[in-house]
Amino acid sequence: MQPGKFSEPTHDHGHCVANALADAETICRARGVRLTKQRRQVLEIVWAGHAPVGAYHILAALSVLDGRAAAPPTVYRALDFLQAHGLVHKIESRKAYVGCQNPGEAHVGQFLICEGCGNAAEIDSRTITSVIEVQAKEVGFSVEGITLEVHGHCSICLEIPKSKA
Repeated sequence: MQPGKFSEPTHDHGHCVANALADAETICRARGVRLTKQRRQVLEIVWAGHAPVGAYHILAALSVLDGRAAAPPTVYRALDFLQAHGLVHKIESRKAYVGCQNPGEAHVGQFLICEGCGNAAEIDSRTITSVIEVQAKEVGFSVEGITLEVHGHCSICLEIPKSKA
């Protein structure tokens, strides 16, 4: 899926998962850090779709994969690692995670979140980031992190006819 685009209903997430795992391997190798089995599985679960997924969904999926229950701290540690290395973003309003469309590149998370299907598309507008940073500086505010979430409806959900009540 291209950055800033929503996936079609027939979209094959397997391609996205394969690309995300390959990118993660490359980034971790270059940084001298390990993409452990658990971190890899968590990343794979996050990339299984384009809707943000919560930690408890990941826990349930891990227990299906491994046949045993994983502990919440284990999942949160894996998510922290993946987030620290730019492989996933946290969608604060959903308390959920989504795969990063531009792993390995320093950028601000900007997301279009569909209220219909729940999918999220990442965009990367340097203009938006710059405006926020300039405005913050003008009021004496030091920006430590930005995650911008825009809620609405994707073109696919807009095409779905509304059922008449």
